[in-house]
Amino acid sequence: MSRLLLSTGDPNGIGPEIAAKAVARLGTAAPVIVGDRCAVEGPAEACGLRVREAEPGAIAEAGVCDVIDIGVLSAGELRVGQVRAEAGAATIAYARAAVRLASGGGFRGIVAGPHSETAVRDAGISFAGYPPLIAELTGVPEERVFLMLVGGGLRVAHVTLHVSMAESLRRLSVELVTDAGLALHRALESMGISAPRLGMFGINCHASEGGLFGEDDRRITTPAAGRLRAAGVDISDPVGADVLLGAPDRDGYLAMYHDQGHIPVKLLAGRGAVAITIGAGVPFSSVGHGPAFDIAGQGTADPSALLSALSLFENTPQEAATR
Repeated sequence: MSRLLLSTGDPNGIGPEIAAKAVARLGTAAPVIVGDRCAVEGPAEACGLRVREAEPGAIAEAGVCDVIDIGVLSAGELRVGQVRAEAGAATIAYARAAVRLASGGGFRGIVAGPHSETAVRDAGISFAGYPPLIAELTGVPEERVFLMLVGGGLRVAHVTLHVSMAESLRRLSVELVTDAGLALHRALESMGISAPRLGMFGINCHASEGGLFGEDDRRITTPAAGRLRAAGVDISDPVGADVLLGAPDRDGYLAMYHDQGHIPVKLLAGRGAVAITIGAGVPFSSVGHGPAFDIAGQGTADPSALLSALSLFENTPQEAATR
């Protein structure tokens, strides 16, 4: 089976350390790291790993850390523990390189380490999370690429994401909700869940309660649920998120906006949450926590969330994952 790519995320954060720890833990199932070799070498050596430049088709070996060196930063430019614009630019360069490599075949998916949105912004790069970037790089319309969070026993996809509530309400439409539901259905299938059962959150509290709290759900989510069922998707009518989350018979949920999906997952999973970009054709996952600059370089970072992100691809058939 082809290997995964692991983009380190911000090279000044804990990304290189947890990447090396993941490689050491996984042995012959280890991914290929994409980043600056100079940022990876120290953490890899601390884990007892020998660093080598990854060759096409290289087979993972225990005790070996395969790296595709992007060559953005030199060792003298690293500032471990600091928010730096050049590290933000490097973060995006690593992700871009990983998507190019995966799109060309030979790799079955990408997992990204933690990034700093501040560092990326300081580099002058427009960045609203990975889904828009992956959409741009794969040529898929941005409105057809979505974010799913996994953790705490929940899988929640978001119809809208990093926008204000007012903008979220403006963007929501029957078509957008339908596209997000289809992307969630296919993503769960690619993760080995046959005939996934989905739950749809309403836009307003109580899913508008028959118009008592507005007409948004009657106009948007209810007809979208009907379209999805007509397409063969098992999904509920819109229900208030607080009620629906208690339903034990759903494999995934469709949230209308950022906090509606993020709060329950982060509450239950904390830093162990995993973010997955769905709908773009290139399987792309990332950790749900930040670069933890305060502990970077100290050797104490926990790779659990990164290992969880990598494990999502363990039983994923490649042909399903890349639909």
